[in-house]
Amino acid sequence: MKTTHPTPLPPTAPVAGDPLTRRADIDGLRALAILLVVAYHVWLGRVSGGVDVFLMVSAFFLTASFVRRVGSERPLALASFWLRRFRRLLPAAAVTIVGVLGVAFAAYPQTEWPRVWREAWSSLFYVENWTLALSEVDYYARDSVTPSPFQHFWSLSVQGQVFILWPLIIAAVWLILRRRRHLVIPALAVVFGTIFVASLAFSVVETMRAQSFAYFDTRTRLWEFAAGSLVAIALPHVRVRPSIAAFLGWVGIVGIVMCGIVLDVQGGFPGYLALWPVICTALVIVAGRDRPRGGPAMILESAPLRFVSHDAYALYLVHWPVLVTWMMVSGRSEPGWLAGAGIVLVSFVLARIASTLVERPIRDAAFFEGSRRLGVLALAASVLLVAAPLAAWQLTIQHRAAALMDSDSGGYPGAAQIDSPIDLAVTDLPLMPPATALDDEWVDLNGSCAGDLEPVEPALEGSCAQTAAAEDSDAWRVLVMGDSHAQQLMSPLAVLADQQGWGLVALLKGGCAIGIGAPTWSAAGTPCDEWRAAAIEYAMRVQPDAVYLVATRATPSSPEVLVEGIREIAEELTANGIQVIAVRDNPRFDFDMYECVSEDSEVVPGADAASCDVPELAFVDGEDFDDLTAADGVIAVDFRPWLCPEGVCRGSIGNVAVYIDDNHLSDSYGRTLAPMLQQMLDVGGPLGTEAG
Repeated sequence: MKTTHPTPLPPTAPVAGDPLTRRADIDGLRALAILLVVAYHVWLGRVSGGVDVFLMVSAFFLTASFVRRVGSERPLALASFWLRRFRRLLPAAAVTIVGVLGVAFAAYPQTEWPRVWREAWSSLFYVENWTLALSEVDYYARDSVTPSPFQHFWSLSVQGQVFILWPLIIAAVWLILRRRRHLVIPALAVVFGTIFVASLAFSVVETMRAQSFAYFDTRTRLWEFAAGSLVAIALPHVRVRPSIAAFLGWVGIVGIVMCGIVLDVQGGFPGYLALWPVICTALVIVAGRDRPRGGPAMILESAPLRFVSHDAYALYLVHWPVLVTWMMVSGRSEPGWLAGAGIVLVSFVLARIASTLVERPIRDAAFFEGSRRLGVLALAASVLLVAAPLAAWQLTIQHRAAALMDSDSGGYPGAAQIDSPIDLAVTDLPLMPPATALDDEWVDLNGSCAGDLEPVEPALEGSCAQTAAAEDSDAWRVLVMGDSHAQQLMSPLAVLADQQGWGLVALLKGGCAIGIGAPTWSAAGTPCDEWRAAAIEYAMRVQPDAVYLVATRATPSSPEVLVEGIREIAEELTANGIQVIAVRDNPRFDFDMYECVSEDSEVVPGADAASCDVPELAFVDGEDFDDLTAADGVIAVDFRPWLCPEGVCRGSIGNVAVYIDDNHLSDSYGRTLAPMLQQMLDVGGPLGTEAG
């Protein structure tokens, strides 16, 4: 299962020269929010809700600035706005990304590098939120104990997208009503009010249905920006008695501070719960309009918060990578008070350096204001600063990995090493597959089902794949059904199918083993029970020559069992003349087996890492795989002798990593099991005889 980690939340970089930024109380509010973010992340391991403060404040300033332009009949100058805004945001972000890349190269395990590459690109181009959202619903996304060092760029990405969208909305309203300009601002209030209602409703529904995806979805956050815009439009017309304003301001401050303690921000936001920090932020903004005596301005405008505000954007950028790197290097997830203090101190120092040397000089340089070309060059230089080293690093490692995977060396016998040992001590070869190539180890048939093989059952949409040979109605057809274990244990079958000219079809859904009432680990899409029933219906309709499925379920710490209802499914299939190839599940572990064997030694010269060996667990009493496979029409396939030789499960055999994580076979090792599968099918009955 994927582990959800607290996600950092960014402030918006201040916009120099905008009179609205002279509201020192709002600068202090942002500083308070970033302090809450840092403290919650480092010491409490929670999310504070500060993202909602930042999103709303950024929209407040953006909208107020454009509304003032409309009121003074100045041109909107969208290109200049975008150039100034991203010139102030991107350089410091680019320097941070490059710094993280350098640290990752020096200190992160190579298994983390592909994620670092992918999210560095996403962060650079302000789409990190969508990368994270999709990974949350991707069953095949590689789990990691440590959160991404770029995870905090998700809300910067949302802001960047809104910084493009909001001016376009304002410009569209202005163009439509340019001859009746007195209606522009009321029309904007209607437009942003509509966005507020629609986005909030969508946010509530999606948060209930798929919260982990909704958390990063731009659409579920638009209402928070709309709220800031509505406050900006309404503020000139709002008057509150000083005593009431002071009271409301303190209510807002207390609410913002307590939000992360009272509410489960990471697990329950955005949805209607996010109204809490949004309303609190609105109260502070409205209450501070006329700076009432006794209001929170006495704290928000204090020297400590002014000091933090000076480096707020840079502090946000650097504090999360510092925390994540500490986790990565120390192997701990909670720093404690002393280590946490060190993390905060380092973050403040790096933030001051970044803001002094990068952010403010580029933001405040007068010559950029007079030359659009120089502004474009600054953005291009920022992109190149990241893209050049990132692309060079990524391509170099990928080229090395591809060369290793394409090598025809005899030093990688894999499973054959068990039956016919050879001396690997002299080969001195690195482990295959390389740590940076694990995403390519998922078995893929590279073709969607078509023609007679295309599912008509709606529940199977997007889950059927086939080989080209499956289109030949005269070829033997084998249907693979099940979860990600069936997918990976299909690897030797795919080799045989290619060699023998069999047609191979696969119905696969992560987390959905084929079995009546079997547990499910699938968090998205069609429910497993519905998908399983449709898969059986598909098999009956298509009538393959054989069905290949995983008939047992292993766990890291308890005896192996037969999958619930597998006997009934096998009987139904064989009764309809379909051969059943019942495959025994591979072992599962409570640690990442690949990382274990790869960290044990950079070079694996034949002798497997004994520190990663795990004794094989037996079947639970009363369960019998042999009894299941003794039935007519059922062939037993058990790879355990080549996964756990002599009762000991190994992480690498014959210089090949057996697993890509804590429970999935690698395709590289699975392909070396093809001769063993052929032997089992040859003695198993008609399939082996006729197809072989």
